Amino acid sequence: MFSSVLIANRGEIALRVIRACREAGLRSIAVYSDADRHAPHVREADEAVHIGPTAAAESYLNIDRILEAARTSGAEAIHPGYGFLSERSEFARAVTAAGLVFIGPDADVMDSMGRKDRARTIAEKAGVPVNPRYDEDAVPADAYPVLVKAAAGGGGKGMRVVREAGELAEAIAASRREAASAFGDDTLLIERYVEHGRHVEVQVIADHHGNVVHLFERDCSVQRRHQKVVEEAPAPNLAQSVRDILHTSSVALCREVGYTNAGTVEFLVKGAEVFFLEMNTRLQVEHPVSEAITGIDLVQWQFAVAAGEELPRAQSHIHQQGHAIEVRVYAEDPYAGFLPQAGRATDVSWPVRARVDAAFERGQEVSTAYDPMLAKIIVHGKDREDALSAMVRALDDTAVFGVTTNIGFLRRLVASDEFAAVAIDTGWLDGDESTTFKEKPEMPAEAVEDAGRLWAKIVAVADEDPFGAADSWRMGAEPAKTHVQLNDESGEAHVFAFDRQDYEDAVGLAIADPGGLTIAWQGQSWRLTIPDPMRGSGHVAAAVADVVSPMPGTVLEVLVAEGDVVAEGQTLGMVEAMKMEIALKAPYDGVVAHVGAVAGSQVPLGHVLFTVDPA
Repeated sequence: MFSSVLIANRGEIALRVIRACREAGLRSIAVYSDADRHAPHVREADEAVHIGPTAAAESYLNIDRILEAARTSGAEAIHPGYGFLSERSEFARAVTAAGLVFIGPDADVMDSMGRKDRARTIAEKAGVPVNPRYDEDAVPADAYPVLVKAAAGGGGKGMRVVREAGELAEAIAASRREAASAFGDDTLLIERYVEHGRHVEVQVIADHHGNVVHLFERDCSVQRRHQKVVEEAPAPNLAQSVRDILHTSSVALCREVGYTNAGTVEFLVKGAEVFFLEMNTRLQVEHPVSEAITGIDLVQWQFAVAAGEELPRAQSHIHQQGHAIEVRVYAEDPYAGFLPQAGRATDVSWPVRARVDAAFERGQEVSTAYDPMLAKIIVHGKDREDALSAMVRALDDTAVFGVTTNIGFLRRLVASDEFAAVAIDTGWLDGDESTTFKEKPEMPAEAVEDAGRLWAKIVAVADEDPFGAADSWRMGAEPAKTHVQLNDESGEAHVFAFDRQDYEDAVGLAIADPGGLTIAWQGQSWRLTIPDPMRGSGHVAAAVADVVSPMPGTVLEVLVAEGDVVAEGQTLGMVEAMKMEIALKAPYDGVVAHVGAVAGSQVPLGHVLFTVDPA
């Protein structure tokens, strides 16, 4: 029914759909903003259309510009990817009203399932187990902890856990404000919060002929601030009775609402208890793990369903094999509260022994305008232990230089005893149990020595003139040792003396510059410098009096005035960046000497918002 597909998205999901188009013999059409003019998805598509400025509201979220791009390029169908317009029913309606095929569910179904409150009602009608719900002004005293969440969206936006009645009003206000900002709708749900629950979801897909199948379940319990970090399939350590409830409930829900195309039904699981959370009416970021265990290309199946065909296989012919794990590589600092990062990649190395869904490469800039996810790394093994080993190896072979990422954190996490034992629930990363994982580790001695070998090798071959090479060669004598001194980030000096055979075969993930090198070791990056003979080794640490904006963003609140006395850790104000609220706190006890912004103002990275003079 169609021979060309416009992908209304960017980044790795755009590349994923472009590859599927190429395999299906369909013409692919990319769209791009000013910031993405030279992006990989623009190069890979058969055609690319510019749709506007960098701001998503004026490009990727602009329905009129997407439809105009489809008209001028001659596209016959539109794939929304995930994020942006993928779950906007008004977009799906506009696509079909323009005479195009929308590769996703019907707009009315999106309306029904896109809101958590409506979806809950439909789930109850279909016999799907749901969580107890409370009115805002009538939460029983014995109901706590409860979860306040936005009814109109997902991704952890507008979501707060409330443990005491006295915290409810503040949580409702914050969730309502965040929901309005993210979704344009501040309607909230309040439900029982299930402590130490696991997030388990079922991949479903249905056609227009009444066929509905599931592709088994995924465990997505490793989350920070309700954002998924690691996913795996099948979900480990589940009773078969629980799996049966998950699968049959998901299919029943799809039949009840008349669902078509790919979607995901999400549940909270604790022991034998199963509670419906929501339905995502689109392809999910974590769909590759379901593809890995079933051998099914979900995007190809999406094309078939959108073209009016029946599903290629019945449920009885869909089987799972082995175990798959996916990690999400983010431009964020896990040791600073998972704060999103920006910058330009000086070099990038992706593992060759894994599936990598990425659209991030050397020289590319990470902008604050879009989601900070850079890539997904997916591995498949004969069982979970095999898949875990494969993921550790893959992360050892991964490095991004120039931008702070969570790669080292991911490597530590998947190699941990807690992950191996399936002991991580949805609140674990936000709790005290994971404190050591959220503190930057000290640089291991092995990493320092590897850096020394690499630097020795760099020094030895730096000069193409054999008489100028610093390789310790001596006429008629054994080569002298090559001496190396590198200073780590704390200023500690490390001195090595290497024989040539110690370093000439040195391999590792590192990038050098005249002042030293940055090495990636087990995913974590460390900077080491060569000593400057013109400077002394001593230094005096100065107190940091300025509190600056950690990201370009909007000042939400200013809570202090010049002359106020503040205590260490006291919140001075709030900044919103990348849809996150960031609290700016006093570095020590003191007096506010300067306030550099007002609520509502836009501030750049590094802008001095407050100056605190020590008490």
